[in-house]
Amino acid sequence: MSVEANREAQRAAYGEPLGETFGRLKQALGLNQAGLAKVLGISAPMLSQLISAQRVKIGNPAVLGRVQRLHELAEAVGAGKTPPEEVPALLEEIRSAQSNITRTTQLAPAAEDGAVVAGIRNLLRAVASGAELRAAAETLESDHPRLAEVIRLYGTGPLTPAAEHYTAHKDLF
Repeated sequence: MSVEANREAQRAAYGEPLGETFGRLKQALGLNQAGLAKVLGISAPMLSQLISAQRVKIGNPAVLGRVQRLHELAEAVGAGKTPPEEVPALLEEIRSAQSNITRTTQLAPAAEDGAVVAGIRNLLRAVASGAELRAAAETLESDHPRLAEVIRLYGTGPLTPAAEHYTAHKDLF
């Protein structure tokens, strides 16, 4: 695939090319490329390949989770909710956090609906392209229509219907 095709694939998977995402994070958080790679837990060459669209997807869900946390931190700093002097400690916390997926019986603190919907969208888009998600939904439609709907809404659809769906069903969590 060409670099431009890879950028379009990133746009389909993440909403924008990763070069734009990582550029915004570096600027907002005062990081250089090596520092961003360290916080994400990936090599500098891997980050470079993602930025230049030589590589399309972030394959590690833990790294994707760190990207989401960095995005939230950048928004908090930009909105004045997090003072700049707290950023280094928070970056270290993100870098060192264990991102293992575990099963628990404890209830997690309620997250904002938009953050939950964004997390689901990011996870689906990290593991499959838009075309793959559409194909999976089509395959599931006849036997599992509600699951197909979830894949379509959260994986490939606009944000508003996904958020409305989540709001209607969040009491199931």
